[in-house]
Amino acid sequence: MDDASIVAPPRARREVPSHGVSLREAFGVWTRVALLSFGGPAGQIAVMHRILVEEKRWIGEHRFLHALNYCMLLPGPEAQQLATYIGWLMHRTRGGLIAGGLFILPGIVAIMALSWIYALFGKVGIVSALFFGLKAAVLAIVFEALVRIGRRSLKNRVMLGLGRGDVFGQIAIFFSKMAMVTFGGAYAVLAYVAQQAVEHYGWLRPGEMLDGLGMAETTPGPLIMVLQFVGFTAAFRDPGILPPLVAGTLGGLLATWVTFTPCFLWIFVGAPFIEVLRDNKALSGALSAITAAVVGVILNLAIWFAIHTIITQVHPVAWGPVQFDAPVFQSVNIWAFLLSVVAVIAMFRFKVGMVPTLAATSAAGIVLYLLGAIS
Repeated sequence: MDDASIVAPPRARREVPSHGVSLREAFGVWTRVALLSFGGPAGQIAVMHRILVEEKRWIGEHRFLHALNYCMLLPGPEAQQLATYIGWLMHRTRGGLIAGGLFILPGIVAIMALSWIYALFGKVGIVSALFFGLKAAVLAIVFEALVRIGRRSLKNRVMLGLGRGDVFGQIAIFFSKMAMVTFGGAYAVLAYVAQQAVEHYGWLRPGEMLDGLGMAETTPGPLIMVLQFVGFTAAFRDPGILPPLVAGTLGGLLATWVTFTPCFLWIFVGAPFIEVLRDNKALSGALSAITAAVVGVILNLAIWFAIHTIITQVHPVAWGPVQFDAPVFQSVNIWAFLLSVVAVIAMFRFKVGMVPTLAATSAAGIVLYLLGAIS
């Protein structure tokens, strides 16, 4: 199916789409995409490309990349927005709601279940050991994303040149703001969220942010589903008059709601105009250049995660207007360091996949616990 046949002009509303794909068939395919969407945005975009472009031929390469570049420009998770965009192309608003909604549904269920387990049993030694191992692989995954996006973005010299009240109010305002002003995809968003949730609000500790990211990396759905874990933990620890698990569940669902609702708005409002301007070379070039600005943000995330993964102590440093946490190198956790190095070598040198690397480092964490090397 070529690009010209996929969608009629925005004013043309037809009961039977010209491409011949029924909404029922699309529902089944989008369910399949959602269940296979592991591995963060890169893996999820690859799944969509393989199924929608190569296998089903619902959309052409040029149209797929055009949609992706627009979604990279938007605040929020680009993979979920790309699914919504293509769903909209196929079946307008209903298609976008189905594609975008199904894309996050498995992650909502999986992260909520893991959040309950973490809240109830996270301090149990063997569970802590499993997440100890996960953190090492997560660090390698973030560095791999930095390299991958850097290579794709910096391709030429031009590109190189809050009402704060109870915890639910804080969650709603913070994640609403995050959804409106953070750009560059999941890894860029996480840099902002990690520092604010840990350092400003004190909802969770640095290691716990990495635990949540490990959950999101190993479950289907957008990587940004880690925000549900953040909202859950924040409300679980400050439940007010509610039972902690009930408060945590509501906090997690609230964070998910305010994070993803604007994503549908960006697509349904902006996509018709982007489609009309699809052949505008100046706009296409500008959209293609967006990811170049994201690289520095992801580098900040990688450094922040590295410090809080392998170093147990930091001290604040103020140098004029510049403030940051400096690592205390004497506090390096040697096992965390070694596991991180092994994960990086496995992914970069031997091209081991994300899921096997996560499984191996988690198993290593449990073995180290059973041997008494970590507590």
